[in-house]
Amino acid sequence: MRSSLLRPATPRALLRRPSQPPRRLLPLLAHPSQQPNPPPCRPHSTTTTSSVNETEISHFSSLASSWWDPHGPSRPLHLMNPHRHDFIRSCLSSSPTSPPYSSLTYLDIGCGGGIFAESAARLPATLSITGIDASPVIISVAKSHARRDPSLAQKLSYLNSPIESLVLPPVDIVTCFEVIEHVDYPSQFLGELIKFVRPGGWVVMSTIARTWTSWVTTNLVAEDILKMVPKGTHDWDKYLHEYELREWFSKENSREGKKVWGDARVMGVVFVPGCGWKEVKGSEKLGNYFFGVQRLV
Repeated sequence: MRSSLLRPATPRALLRRPSQPPRRLLPLLAHPSQQPNPPPCRPHSTTTTSSVNETEISHFSSLASSWWDPHGPSRPLHLMNPHRHDFIRSCLSSSPTSPPYSSLTYLDIGCGGGIFAESAARLPATLSITGIDASPVIISVAKSHARRDPSLAQKLSYLNSPIESLVLPPVDIVTCFEVIEHVDYPSQFLGELIKFVRPGGWVVMSTIARTWTSWVTTNLVAEDILKMVPKGTHDWDKYLHEYELREWFSKENSREGKKVWGDARVMGVVFVPGCGWKEVKGSEKLGNYFFGVQRLV
């Protein structure tokens, strides 16, 4: 099995002047106690560290006013949304022990302005969905937009909360789209996230593989050249390979002493200018991908 310790030097490190030492490379999915100088406990956190990165929160809060502009900085998220639903359906249909598709409950972590949460709430199969985000500014945008459609009130709710202090019953599907590459201590974040999945339910995420291809497309082209997204949206050092996520859930099974988590499902997608996102087999090893895993017990 490949080790996340054996990662290449980052493009940013290679582009630094010789007088600037490269960033110390540690497994991104290591426990917080293995990370250098972990931050102190936040007032709202019940753990020793928080996965919330205040710089990331500030950055995305600054984009709140344009969250629902389909041609603004969040356009890639709007175009990605249909693929989120397609992947969830493929996960549910892949296992006979998946929850019934007629009454699904969701928890959308890092919901932003509610692009996915609103669309899921409109599905007849959705019983309820709760969206959470650590940014009060973005949550305000989500709530304001949802009020435009009174029919959503019975299914959709939002909370301004980090996952570490969240108190909710387990649900059928925990979603986490384009979020984990923006948090500190992703191992702790995943450890908190899986608490909210009921047996038979699914964790469904999307993120970006840490490759030269992804650095060129997300940092160089998307941010610097085409300016499709604001500068500073992506931190290549935080990207995660799909095999690193697989290893994390495998270690969870070992820690539990039984197979709590099933085999992961992965779907790679590629952004094609003028066409949007397209599923491309094998592209999960290069850039953007979806990752789904079922809780068996």
